[in-house]
Amino acid sequence: MSYETHDDLYYTEDHEWARPEDGTATIGLADYAQDELGDLVFFELPAVGDELTQGDAFAVVESIKAVSDVYAPVSGEVIEVNEALHDNPELTNEDPYGDGWLVKVEMADPDELDNLYDIDAYEAELLE
Repeated sequence: MSYETHDDLYYTEDHEWARPEDGTATIGLADYAQDELGDLVFFELPAVGDELTQGDAFAVVESIKAVSDVYAPVSGEVIEVNEALHDNPELTNEDPYGDGWLVKVEMADPDELDNLYDIDAYEAELLE
């Protein structure tokens, strides 16, 4: 099976993604992650103003199969939370790289993106 990926994103080994833009990063679950989890039924997301640390759990996602932690691809302060997921967690199943994003952060250190996989490395390492 092939999974959707985007060349403007950076990926973690746990299948989160970050889309950097002007010092901020939008964060979400990769297509592979949402597919493996199955139908998503609940997100526990951080609040605006919370600080994320790269590699640490910052959210919880519940699916019909499991409850899983979501790990921060980059460190920074949460500046926006996708409130639509409270009522429609399935948005992440339907559009993981669009309407299904989780949070936006003001990146503490954009150089942390160097610790993540680009599309080629992600596809080669994790989606074989």
